[in-house]
Amino acid sequence: MFRLWGKIIKNNTMINDQVFELNKIDLSFDEKLDQGLEALCYHFDIQKPMWFNDTSEDFSLIGKTRFMDHHFIENIDFDYFEIELIEKK
Repeated sequence: MFRLWGKIIKNNTMINDQVFELNKIDLSFDEKLDQGLEALCYHFDIQKPMWFNDTSEDFSLIGKTRFMDHHFIENIDFDYFEIELIEKK
């Protein structure tokens, strides 16, 4: 089971969250992560953020990362979008 928790944060308050679950075992971790990010962005009705080197480093080290305004092309009406890996099997 692959589970990814997405959170929208504004003024230090979580205003929306969603957990993405995927049971496909034939996909690579990167494919699961991409599908999860895509599904969470669709749920929150936000554009898919750009994934930079610092994003990869944070996610590799602590299993979560934040997407700030510089990760998006359009303006955002929240402080950041955070994803956290809950379960990886």
